[in-house]
Amino acid sequence: MNEKAARAMREFLEALGIDLKAAGMEKTPERVAIMYGMLFDGIGRETQDIWGETFDAGPGTDGIVAVRHVPFYSMCEHHLVPFFGEVNIAYLPAPCGVAGFSKFTKLVEIISHRPQIQERMTGEIAEAIVADLRAQGVLVTVEAQQLCMTMRGDLAHGTRTVTSFSTGRFREDAALRQQAWNLLGKENK
Repeated sequence: MNEKAARAMREFLEALGIDLKAAGMEKTPERVAIMYGMLFDGIGRETQDIWGETFDAGPGTDGIVAVRHVPFYSMCEHHLVPFFGEVNIAYLPAPCGVAGFSKFTKLVEIISHRPQIQERMTGEIAEAIVADLRAQGVLVTVEAQQLCMTMRGDLAHGTRTVTSFSTGRFREDAALRQQAWNLLGKENK
């Protein structure tokens, strides 16, 4: 456990007038420090090493690969409250650049476990796939609930935000981009 974070959390909670001697509250600063350590364990981690061996899918398999409904949670960097939802990824692999499907969930975990905003997170996922796998094109969509919208301000319960980011051949070729959108179960209107 990070002692400095636990001390800071203790001071923060006491500054808000929370009685840390009350039953059940005695270890709260330590528990929160451990939890935030996990929530932010993507800070400083690189993504290149997660992919392991990549594969050649074989002749005639130069199509788009899609990984859909990857769950994530992250912390909004503006208010340090969660946002969470699903990431959908379509990519056009480079030759010998097909990665194991579980690696995409690891990628999403690393990038989402940093203080984030949804728009930047969407782009970072796409850019990591291009950089790490040399993908010829990537399309990423993220659909999320932002608790800062439902817990404060307008109290917009049930509101979901959707962001997208495309690179490479998906940006250049409208037909290929539409095929990627279709694989993700979305229409590009």
